[in-house]
Amino acid sequence: MFLIRWMSRWPLWLLHAFGACAGWLAFALSSAYRRRLWAQARAAGASAAQARGAVAAAGRMLFEIPWLWLRPQQRLLGDWVRWEGAERLQALLEQRRGLLMMTPHLGCFEVAAQAYAERFGAGAPMTALYRPARKPWLRDLVAAGRDRPGLKAAPATLAGVRQMLRALRQGETVGLLPDQVPPEGLGVWVPFFGRPAYTMTLAARLMQQTGAAVVLLWCERLSGGRGFVVHVRDFPPPSPDTDLEGLTAHVNRAMEALILEAPQQYLWGYNRYKNPRPLDLGGAP
Repeated sequence: MFLIRWMSRWPLWLLHAFGACAGWLAFALSSAYRRRLWAQARAAGASAAQARGAVAAAGRMLFEIPWLWLRPQQRLLGDWVRWEGAERLQALLEQRRGLLMMTPHLGCFEVAAQAYAERFGAGAPMTALYRPARKPWLRDLVAAGRDRPGLKAAPATLAGVRQMLRALRQGETVGLLPDQVPPEGLGVWVPFFGRPAYTMTLAARLMQQTGAAVVLLWCERLSGGRGFVVHVRDFPPPSPDTDLEGLTAHVNRAMEALILEAPQQYLWGYNRYKNPRPLDLGGAP
């Protein structure tokens, strides 16, 4: 924790520089990680240069977390973040029917959540799904980093799912990473870049059960520690008669399109095609 708190005071450009080195070190030391990152990137159509960019981007993502999570709450992101398409988001929020925001593991998705909370959270707080860390000290760090005005956290349990349903029905916002492998029983096997991947049905269920508006976004990490740009994209409307599995596959295709906007910033080393873990039922109502 001392090291992490010390790093949180480093300038962003320095964190990104060390992070790029760490990304390449991890790539060099782990043959399994190296094979997975390279194979998944190339199978999706990323060039060799884009796959190499993703190696450094993974390290930058890790090293910017102390700066982001341990930043005092009164110190806003402010000029560190620019928006592209914020007016689209504002128009959907004004409908007051709940808003489902989806982003893949692309760029800095943690910045996207905090940037939304700062700009829109006062009128429509965001509930974001997360998986609690196993280590107690890391759980405390994650809780401190994600406990921000306008930003709520929902655990990846059945209780967390109920929390998100309530938020949408109250006209609030929910944030999801649909390319995250869900627990067993909460997904279906549908294609992701041409290969079967166990994919959460949660996004599709939330759409079907709440009638919430849906939007896509991703947060671009600018070079040289210059900050971030949040890109807002429309969600392509599915056919009205699409069933749960078809709607889940439709979400995957939308994620693929976002990822291909900047494959050099996607987390290709994430084991997207693994088997699901057992479901944590949770105890809250």
